[in-house]
Amino acid sequence: MSETPTPPFAFLATCPRGLEALLADELRELGGEPQKTTVAGVHFHADLAGAYRACLWSRLANRIVLCVVREDGIEQPDALRQAVARVDWTQHLGPGSTLAVDFHGRSEQIRHTRFGAQIVKDGVVDAAQAAGRERPRVELKQPDLRLYAHLHRGRLTVGVDMAGDSLHRRGYRRDLGHAPLKENLAAALLIRAGWPARARAGEALVDPLCGAGTLLIEAALMAADMAPNLNRERFGFHGWAGHDAAQWHELKREAEARARIGRKRCRARLYGFDRSPPALAAAKANAMRAGIPALIEFDGVSLAQLQRPQSLGGAERGLVITNPPYGERLGELPELVSLYAELGEGVRRAFPGWRLAVFTANPDLGHRLGLRADKQYALNNGPLEAKLLLLDVPVENQAHENTAAERPVRGDGAQMFANRLEKNRKRLAKWLRRSGETCYRLYDADMPEYAVAIDVYGDRIHVQEYAPPRSVNPSQAQKRLFDVLAVIPEVLEVDPGHVVVKRRERQSGRDQYRKQGDSGERFVVQEGSARLWVNLHDYLDTGLFLDHRPVRRMLGEMAAGRRFLNLFCYTAAATVQAALGTRMAPGASESVSVDLSNTYLSWARDNFALNALDPSCHRVVRDDCLRWLETARAEFDLIFLDPPTFSNSKKMTDTLDVQRDHGRLVDLAMARLAPGGTLVFSNNQRRFRLDSDLGERYAVEEISARTFDPDFHRNPDLHHVFLIRHRESP
Repeated sequence: MSETPTPPFAFLATCPRGLEALLADELRELGGEPQKTTVAGVHFHADLAGAYRACLWSRLANRIVLCVVREDGIEQPDALRQAVARVDWTQHLGPGSTLAVDFHGRSEQIRHTRFGAQIVKDGVVDAAQAAGRERPRVELKQPDLRLYAHLHRGRLTVGVDMAGDSLHRRGYRRDLGHAPLKENLAAALLIRAGWPARARAGEALVDPLCGAGTLLIEAALMAADMAPNLNRERFGFHGWAGHDAAQWHELKREAEARARIGRKRCRARLYGFDRSPPALAAAKANAMRAGIPALIEFDGVSLAQLQRPQSLGGAERGLVITNPPYGERLGELPELVSLYAELGEGVRRAFPGWRLAVFTANPDLGHRLGLRADKQYALNNGPLEAKLLLLDVPVENQAHENTAAERPVRGDGAQMFANRLEKNRKRLAKWLRRSGETCYRLYDADMPEYAVAIDVYGDRIHVQEYAPPRSVNPSQAQKRLFDVLAVIPEVLEVDPGHVVVKRRERQSGRDQYRKQGDSGERFVVQEGSARLWVNLHDYLDTGLFLDHRPVRRMLGEMAAGRRFLNLFCYTAAATVQAALGTRMAPGASESVSVDLSNTYLSWARDNFALNALDPSCHRVVRDDCLRWLETARAEFDLIFLDPPTFSNSKKMTDTLDVQRDHGRLVDLAMARLAPGGTLVFSNNQRRFRLDSDLGERYAVEEISARTFDPDFHRNPDLHHVFLIRHRESP
């Protein structure tokens, strides 16, 4: 029904999903009469003063909308236009005023928000012209009047946006990159954690990971009885024809007086800690703009240094509340597992008897706190489903009782995994001392429930999680991964920031070539006499296949003074070893390395430069190896053929399947092999079977068993290696 509103007015307050019940309570305290809640909103009745108070004082709402159209059965554009045109817009839109429409929702005939907004605007124009008014102009950025329109399942709501801009934008935050938590969501967390009552009692609040200070600032505004939107210069109702300026100014003067008194009387003390200087600088600037800089103390303290502020003395009660990182990307998890465990330890140490509130979109990380939540609230942080975990921090005598039961870092499974890592280190220790290798595999799904591969690259750790089968509960799989990431830094004594985790699953199509990141973070490792670049972050593989280490060593021994060809060369680590040779013999006299990937060939050139190899003698060629072999004329004394198991790169004219195509590959490579030369043919197809007719044409020797160092002895089918030579003429 379309109507000209009379007091009490009908309003819709919108909010983030999950805050509806809290918002209804807040509106009731501000003088409104909630009628019903809907998804992300509350319908309520109020007089004009109630609407002004909601705009000024609501800590939870996004918008306060004066409803002028509420009709059902709206599906067609014409019906929408006519419903809007029936409103007497002269009561809302002054002569010469500009207009903007925010449209939400859709129907079968109205599928785009811009189209819906255009129809609503046309309806307003129709009404204005019918009343003899000039056509209102559209101004998207700073209109005099902003309309809100929502259409869902034929139900239409159109109204005047009394806020103008979302009320969560308080105006104190400038650098949004430091603060992903919206202000009204931060306020909701504080309310759920019981902060208003604690603030009235003069308790303290601490955020040990404060970032840009949003939680602290919202808490300070509550403690000082300050209206969250007191500093806003303009609201949507300022351009509304029905605006009562005198009544508004009276309500604003009252809020200003309450703020002056509240700041002076505030007994609550607030502390914000963060180890990031830029984040602290942003937090201090935000607090200054919010008008409460004196109420919050900021300090550059890490979780490891966390302790109760001396000014609090032995305060027995208070609230620790924080919004730690969630680990939206797999690669972020190693540091976060340690961070959550460190947060729990720091809070237990510094704040026994206090209340802890942790907001996280990864509740499994929350379990790493070592404390059991007695309450949980489901909330959304933008598109992410999140939870607010509320926990009591045990006092000293309780802590001893709860430690064994509640600290999950070393459960039975995690302890068994830690024991296996220690056992593997001891088993490899003698070989590592003798060989001098710094890059090796430490663990490869030795325990089926901990299905990961762990590779050591100097002081860095590369973890590959094997994708669990569908029969495994995803939550259980993630818990086990967190066990792994918690144990590795302790057992291997490495910085969690030096642990990189990826998921290893069957690759199809072009996924095998897909870049994983853009960190550009690479470093040099030593393998024998070779120095090689590796990158643990940006690709599924690191640039160095560790299981082929013995094969590369063998090539270095065989290459003395020979012409060397490396097919499917990847980052050409094998070419580097062949070119360098050994301490007992010189390396290859010349080499050609062929691959189709520009990325890998650039990597290969960097490896050559790192080892001072002469590019005039050691060349890289970008080409499809099959095509190159078909057209090449040169001969080589030593050829390394290590094709992928499967490839369908868009740069190739056909797919490559090593089981199907290896016979042709070997024949083409043998055509380029000089008399007395050797083809080293290798592949990683676990169930690979060499074509029997190759043994009839050439002298073939399988040496797979001799090409595994002790770190790969558990997987004898990880690769297959053959030495292939021309048969001597009778």
